[in-house]
Amino acid sequence: MFAKETYIQRRALLKKNIGSGVLLFLGNDEQGLHYEDNTFRYRQDSTFLYYFGLSFAGLSAIIDIDGDKEIIFGDELTIDHIVWMGTQPTLKEKSERVGITDVMPSSDIADYLYKAVRKGQTVHYLPPYRAEHKLKLMDWLGIPSARQEGSVPFIRAIVAQRSYKSTEEIEEIEKACNVTADMHITAMKVLRPGMYEYEVVAEMNRVAESNNCELSFATIATVNGQTLHNHYHGNRVKPGDLFLIDAGAEVESGYAGDMSSTIPADKTFTPRQRAVYEIQNAMHLESVKALRPGIPYMDVYDLSARVMVEGMKSLGLMKGNAEDAVREGAHALFYPHGLGHMMGLDVHDMENLGEIWVGYNGQPKSMQFGRKSQRLAIPLEPGFVHTVEPGIYFIPELIDLWKGEKKFKDFINYDKVEEYRNFGGIRNEEDYLITETGARRLGKKIPLTPEEVEALR
Repeated sequence: MFAKETYIQRRALLKKNIGSGVLLFLGNDEQGLHYEDNTFRYRQDSTFLYYFGLSFAGLSAIIDIDGDKEIIFGDELTIDHIVWMGTQPTLKEKSERVGITDVMPSSDIADYLYKAVRKGQTVHYLPPYRAEHKLKLMDWLGIPSARQEGSVPFIRAIVAQRSYKSTEEIEEIEKACNVTADMHITAMKVLRPGMYEYEVVAEMNRVAESNNCELSFATIATVNGQTLHNHYHGNRVKPGDLFLIDAGAEVESGYAGDMSSTIPADKTFTPRQRAVYEIQNAMHLESVKALRPGIPYMDVYDLSARVMVEGMKSLGLMKGNAEDAVREGAHALFYPHGLGHMMGLDVHDMENLGEIWVGYNGQPKSMQFGRKSQRLAIPLEPGFVHTVEPGIYFIPELIDLWKGEKKFKDFINYDKVEEYRNFGGIRNEEDYLITETGARRLGKKIPLTPEEVEALR
């Protein structure tokens, strides 16, 4: 938690930007894993954390702009809770730490909202992403789940605040990035042929837990790097494999780190691995050079894609004009995802509020394969924190589909691509803060060039 003045100021700015109505914040409840008392790891809703700072289950909150009230709804612990959980501050004491003096039982929120609606007040709520949120909105406001789209003014006001990271937020993100870097460096040091993927993951988890961190998302650590979000860790690493890792730490305050690295199972890259790795490295480095206030991040994505096409042409995998290939979407055979996303309290920051508002400022997205996965397109601004994570992949099923459809034959040499169909994938990722004059990498540097990676092997 930050000082209570931080939360008071955040709520004051939100009220000023929205102007009127009732703002409803749904905190997260505990969720049973396979029975009620054996729960998943608890994580508070990030918007609730941002404005109220309390990471406890069973809370909701209201900011009544018209009535000038800020209320946290929840229940005090009973003796049964204390027996199992130990002595804790009261809900009132917790709330006072974030500048809230008005606390009401959780059962009172439905009546409060009912009266607000009767008075003609607009009740603003955010798009629900959990089942209990949807049930509460149905119960408290009578809105069927199919119509629970959320309040656009509320969404946009929150995005306008959370997109710009304060000094204290950047400090927390950097802590998360430092631990994240240590997780990747440890993996680079321990990986050997014959290990199982889960043994490498265990070493990375040890680094996170020894720094009092959770994981900011489910770890990707795989010899099948061509599968973009592969959370299976049961394969044995063989000589000649490439091992792709995408993993991050989350510090106690909830802020995230997110980095990727690709490691040869052997001491060095094979010549073929190194050649493709160098192309991916060039994509990354040229993207970083381009970071500055005012440049649309979609332009940086296009740059990274053109760099890739030129590199793939040098290997005989692609042909033709790079700009045309990227415009048409031919590059996405090898690069089917975006260049990066905003990062903060959520590893994909504010994704539950809608990519169209966070990364596109309400403008429509392209539906072109590959390009549609670019989560951040708007001009970069000082205070933005985002990832840079280009990749190159050889996905057999996608190769077969496009080859069978004779897709982009003017740009893709399918006979040559067949020679690489079992190559796997390469992704490297760093986290950057946009400054007034350019950009700054957050966290320790992880090995990026082939030479840097091999030096740790």
